Amino acid sequence: MIASIRAMPGGIRLFLVYAFLILTGLGLSLRFVVDQAIAAPVSPLGVIVMVLLAYTIFTTTLVLQRKQAARGLAIGLASLTIPAVLLLATSPVPVAAPIFVAVLGILLFRGLLRPEVRAYLSEV
Repeated sequence: MIASIRAMPGGIRLFLVYAFLILTGLGLSLRFVVDQAIAAPVSPLGVIVMVLLAYTIFTTTLVLQRKQAARGLAIGLASLTIPAVLLLATSPVPVAAPIFVAVLGILLFRGLLRPEVRAYLSEV
């Protein structure tokens, strides 16, 4: 297992950390979503959380299986940093938060668009 992690390009490793951060955030927010589901069976927030959960799990699974389709889905998931930067920039959080997310997004895009990631995700 450690050998397969060492064989991964840095962009893939960074993406997996990013995906697990998203899954952690979704897991922590599920209590609020379940509380909303008690009042109304279908809520817009619940639908968004479930779609993001399914998309993240599916993309992470494809990345771990080294499928070619994972690259486009991973870039799509990384694009969520763009609205996050805008949202954080307009909210009353410390200045470091949007800068951190912007740097994370730049590193994700640079890592996922490298040729070694394309070569690594080569399974059909």
